[in-house]
Amino acid sequence: MKEINKDIYKNKWPILFVVVSMSFMACIDSSIVNVALPVMSKKLSVSMASIEWVIVSYVMTICSIILIFGRLGDIKGKIRVFRFGIVIFTLASFMCGFSNNLIQLVFFRIVQGIGAAAYMANNQGIITQVFPKNERGKALGILGSFVAMGTLIGPPAGGFIISVMEWNYIFLINVPLGIAAFILGLKVFPKSESNSEKIDMKGAVLFFIVVICLFTALTWGQKIGYNNPIIILGFVVSIISFVIFIKLEDKINNPLLQLDIFKNNVFSISLFCAFISFVCLSASGILIPFYLQDTLKLTSRTAGVIMMVQPLIIAVLSPLSGNLSDKIGSEFLTFLGLIFTSMGFLLMSFLNEKSSIMLIISFVSVIALGNALFQPSNNSLIMSSVPKDKLGIAGSVNSLTRNLGQIFGVTLATSFLYVCMSYKIGYHVVDYIVGRDDVFIYGMRWVYAILVIICGMGWMLTAFRLYKSKTKADLNTENYKKKISRL
Repeated sequence: MKEINKDIYKNKWPILFVVVSMSFMACIDSSIVNVALPVMSKKLSVSMASIEWVIVSYVMTICSIILIFGRLGDIKGKIRVFRFGIVIFTLASFMCGFSNNLIQLVFFRIVQGIGAAAYMANNQGIITQVFPKNERGKALGILGSFVAMGTLIGPPAGGFIISVMEWNYIFLINVPLGIAAFILGLKVFPKSESNSEKIDMKGAVLFFIVVICLFTALTWGQKIGYNNPIIILGFVVSIISFVIFIKLEDKINNPLLQLDIFKNNVFSISLFCAFISFVCLSASGILIPFYLQDTLKLTSRTAGVIMMVQPLIIAVLSPLSGNLSDKIGSEFLTFLGLIFTSMGFLLMSFLNEKSSIMLIISFVSVIALGNALFQPSNNSLIMSSVPKDKLGIAGSVNSLTRNLGQIFGVTLATSFLYVCMSYKIGYHVVDYIVGRDDVFIYGMRWVYAILVIICGMGWMLTAFRLYKSKTKADLNTENYKKKISRL
């Protein structure tokens, strides 16, 4: 199936603008809600534990159905599904803004997650198709830049909105942006083609069970303990469902997840490295606010400014990195990016109670530089390694990997942090201990040491792939020279 031909290259930049604007809006929406949770908790008269479902329901929905929309994009057309996502997300944002109790809000956040999953599953696939290979890295770098800017703008924008208006407006601002993106999309998007394949409903239900049970166990396990029988049962059901899901997908003709794409080493290794990257970045991201505010006793405003450094650097450097990958190739930049990221984590492990702000910013900048080098190049490798009729599922798997990596990263960081802190102080702790900054520093150092090891697995894999690629290229060159000499 060939959904988009070369004639669409003339509209590639307007199409890119529509795609990145929706990704930008989704990132703003995620980060802006976090800031408003305390206010929403008071206004809706619910506990902080209950209001967390505003976040959890949204993320769980995206992860549980994103593969479905990726497959639908390959069957019904990526652009058609992307448009559907814009409409659903915009309508749900409007309804979230007029919700007056938690049940309504969580319900419409689930609907909002459906819309977000639809366009997140297909944004990278659309970009890959409408941009030629020599510009693909640059385009994906611009996407990464807008994602970083959305993360950057969300918290201060949320703080401003809730200081001058009601919390409802953090959702209502999506409405005019969504309408504008939809109207522009009608003008620049080409007609979308479809085929007669059917969606794998059994696989969809099984994968839904996998994600729901996994997320529920991870979320509640931190609160009631991972040794709780119900939590253990959740993990067991998730694992069993996943095994059945894989066996089913391997047997049927039109599976939800086409397992043959994983036979491509470039795709599989790049996807694994993406998972590693997001695990490490989210684990680091959950530690830094506690370190800045509780250990160094900085104000929330100063901590916020420091935390803006990383997304700002990524936003600026990602398009440049993507453009560079188009010229020198993506594999070396993914390797270099993971090296810098590992180095940054190693430097962070040396921080203590008296570290200066400039030292912290310099270490965070190293991590940001590594991420800016890695993400556009790695996304280009992932999306360029599959045929056009599988771009939808490849993009959705990539987005799913990012979301799962973030969840696992937060869980890994907090769980291992508290284990190390408990060992240091001699009794079980699950929170920051006031007056014992040394205990937190001890746990934080060990977490960063683990992140160095995990990230090291990624750059070693990319180094091996880079070596194999060079060896293959040298062998091809030698064979070509031998053929020429025979002539």
